[in-house]
Amino acid sequence: MVRADSASEDGTPISLWQSKPWWCQPWTILLSGLMAIAGSWLLLHRWWISAPVTLGVLLWWWLFLVVVPRAYQAELQKGPN
Repeated sequence: MVRADSASEDGTPISLWQSKPWWCQPWTILLSGLMAIAGSWLLLHRWWISAPVTLGVLLWWWLFLVVVPRAYQAELQKGPN
């Protein structure tokens, strides 16, 4: 449930993360990315595999931790049509 002081007038959560379940929070996104990078290195010991995995994780982090929250805030600030 969203507190009254943390939602807009129409009940929309001010923060994107308030509307997401625990497994889709920033800390789980970071942790799973770190596990993917570490796992690729610890299991395979091949930089040419771990480097693209790292690049993919960084892109994933940028998309879900930077781009999507900014777009959500911009949409909230735009208000109703």
